[in-house]
Amino acid sequence: MSSPSPLLDARVHRLREVAHADPRLDGVVLYGSWTLGEADAHSDIEAYVFVLDEHLDEFDGAEFVSRLAPLLLAYTNMFGILAVVFDDLMRGEFHVEPASGSAEQLAGWRGLVRLPKPDRAVLLDRRGLLGPVAKELADVPAPDEAATARQLVDELTNWTLMVTQVLARGETARAHAGLASMVAPHQLKLCRLLRGSTEHWLTPSRALEADLPAEDVARYAATTSTLDPASVRAAVRESWRWSRELADEAAARWGLAPAERLHQDITELLREG
Repeated sequence: MSSPSPLLDARVHRLREVAHADPRLDGVVLYGSWTLGEADAHSDIEAYVFVLDEHLDEFDGAEFVSRLAPLLLAYTNMFGILAVVFDDLMRGEFHVEPASGSAEQLAGWRGLVRLPKPDRAVLLDRRGLLGPVAKELADVPAPDEAATARQLVDELTNWTLMVTQVLARGETARAHAGLASMVAPHQLKLCRLLRGSTEHWLTPSRALEADLPAEDVARYAATTSTLDPASVRAAVRESWRWSRELADEAAARWGLAPAERLHQDITELLREG
């Protein structure tokens, strides 16, 4: 892990100053690595900026963010979020939202966002509504182990079948992408659940090398591949082999009943392919 970033600390401090000086703002809440105490020299800055409703239409988010440091890039990304790159190559994401309903929006983060140090996260709270809600996000509720394992095993079964089918169609690139985006996150969550390592539950690949045994890291590595068709097929087979082992382990621990017939059918499809 890289060392903490004084630059990010300074930028957060500057954001606090600029936000307090702008009367159009009602609240600013950070999320991400800085609020988790895990930020380093490669981290970005992520925040919600709550603007008083009567000023929302006139508020220029890029101009506001440029007060923190000069910008090399500023645009609205595919999720409707203001994405920026500062002149020192630090990235930033800023959600510009109306102040009305801000506390309710923050409450909706429950189970999705963790703010272990709420006072670090809430940079501006003019009405005193955001601080109490942020305190409720200090901990992510522990997952219901049996129910969560059941869900993850079913997700792995469904998405592996999808990857297997598109691979059989000859869509190697799509299978490659599906393995990384649809299968791996559920696989890593199930592995974390079994190992009792849910600290980074919301982003299961985060700090993987430090959180999980070397054997599991190696198994995960074997599920990755180049775009060569033979490499992708080998990765999908190894991924499904590991998924079945994790599913069997979860079944033994929590009394689950995997869809054994379907699991075998997927195994046969991969063998035939």
